[in-house]
Amino acid sequence: MQASLIAPPMSVGVKVNDFSIQVATVNGSGSQTANTVLMRSIFQMGVPVSGKNLFPSNIAGLPTWFTIRASHQGYIGRKKEIDFFIAMNAETAQEDVLKLAAGSAVIYDAPLKLSELREDLHFYPVPFDQLVGPVCPEAKLRKLVKNMLYDGVAAHLLGIDLEEMHKALYKQFGPKKKKAADLNWGAVLAGKKYAEENLTKTDACWVAPMDRTAGKMIIEGNTAAALGCMFAGVTVLTWYPITPSSSLAEALIHYLGRFRRDAETGAGTYAVVQAEDELAAIGMAIGAGWVGARSMTCTSGPGVSLMSEFIGLAYFAEIPVVVIDVQRVGPSTGLPTRTMQGDIMSNALLSHGDTKHPVYFPSSPEECFTLSQAAFDTAELFQTPVFVNLDLDLGMNNWMADEFPYPETPIARGKVLTAEDLDRLGGFARYKDVDGDGVPYRTLPGTRHQAAAYFTRGTGHNDKAAYSEREDDWANNLDRLTRKFESLRRALPAPDVQLSEGATIGVVSCGTSRYAMEESRDQLGREYGTKVSVLRLKAYPFADGLGEFIDRHERVYVIDQNRDAQLLALMKLDLGVERVAKLRSVRYYGGMPLDARTVTDDIVRQEGL
Repeated sequence: MQASLIAPPMSVGVKVNDFSIQVATVNGSGSQTANTVLMRSIFQMGVPVSGKNLFPSNIAGLPTWFTIRASHQGYIGRKKEIDFFIAMNAETAQEDVLKLAAGSAVIYDAPLKLSELREDLHFYPVPFDQLVGPVCPEAKLRKLVKNMLYDGVAAHLLGIDLEEMHKALYKQFGPKKKKAADLNWGAVLAGKKYAEENLTKTDACWVAPMDRTAGKMIIEGNTAAALGCMFAGVTVLTWYPITPSSSLAEALIHYLGRFRRDAETGAGTYAVVQAEDELAAIGMAIGAGWVGARSMTCTSGPGVSLMSEFIGLAYFAEIPVVVIDVQRVGPSTGLPTRTMQGDIMSNALLSHGDTKHPVYFPSSPEECFTLSQAAFDTAELFQTPVFVNLDLDLGMNNWMADEFPYPETPIARGKVLTAEDLDRLGGFARYKDVDGDGVPYRTLPGTRHQAAAYFTRGTGHNDKAAYSEREDDWANNLDRLTRKFESLRRALPAPDVQLSEGATIGVVSCGTSRYAMEESRDQLGREYGTKVSVLRLKAYPFADGLGEFIDRHERVYVIDQNRDAQLLALMKLDLGVERVAKLRSVRYYGGMPLDARTVTDDIVRQEGL
């Protein structure tokens, strides 16, 4: 097969590898394959890309949008503006087209007559129903195959290498579905042929080969986190299905089934329980952690709410467990298929009384992999629940990633006493601070020694785990847990800091807000001549670098993807008055992935630029 590659014209206004594509279809129409093939084709040409899927939370047939961003500069956050639109949903087509900026391109189903709506767009009508019939004789499959026609049309109009699209399509279907792949490839060729013979390109968007994606892959954050959990040595997963975390559990179950089997018997060396609800899921995970297993659950905000009392038990009884929270829009049921960072405060302080929990904030698939691993070590080293806060954007969308590093450090189990240790020591006090770091020693059930047993209590207790309502015992226990939390502060990863010489403005973010923050920094410098330093938090409790960053700047903007500025509020609990006085809030809570222009516009408004 000959490659189809058209060199873009080098003229003013041409957008080479710097535009966004949006495809509007309906849920359940099979468009995911066509969209993934289109995105991967561009990626295989060496162009940095990201893919974001906006889909409904209920039944098939409702609108769905998939956005691909191509950026030669490597920006992978959401871009607000759509440059190249593919309209395949009759119900939303008119509204979608009316929202486009002047100069955008539109591929559309010819009977919709969208070109009659505006004169400032570049329209490409395609009779999809006429083209799909000869390609797909089976009528019941035409709805699915039709989507591949727009891949062929887009390949011609954008100059996408047809050889790369061929590779992407057959990779998507795999060797076991060659017949299906052949059928869909026929649709791609039909779409391209129609475009060559009937469409004249007038828009500015082009794809040209680059070398920016070598050694990289495309992966979802949930899959990366699942791999991290497996490499961390997880042996127990208890979960209850909830969007957007279910795909994490499903990926982990797949990997455990593939790689965690006894070499001699072939039996699984792990346990997975789909519980009846989130309360049962966290209860079983805590029980497994108490026994000594590396245990976890994954959920979203509504599930975390139900887990509150059990999390408090694990905090006070000091039992290791990992909770991965893939955040979505709340409160209540909220918007299950929209993204948000709305569980920051609740996870850090979950349960009643004086409780504090470590929280990791991964921002990329690489960090989903590494920080999920780190969470299990942290849980055991500090004998406490640990949260890993993803969000739907990171968990369920397509991201470029470098190859994951193979773990080189051994698993850290922390202060676990064996029978031999007990022989040497003669005994131990379960909740005594021997080393001054707030972390006591523990034994595991089944340790064959008369001094190994203790009561695991969620009620008041002294350092020997005996029930106590004494004022000094209660205060001493809480003070020790505070020392443990300060020890955690020194153990968790420091923030990622990028200083700009002479900058008086700083910006702080966590998680996926990183991408909007970094691109906004460049926009502020390019468009307003304003130098900006940025800091990305990787974990709570916050490391000392945060305070130092604030001290270096006159004003510091904190980005929150929630209404109530939860990251800012958590920082205020941790910082002194002088530092708090420098803080400003940038908030977005519409449920879409955060874009740079929203951040830039808000900072410009507050700065009076």
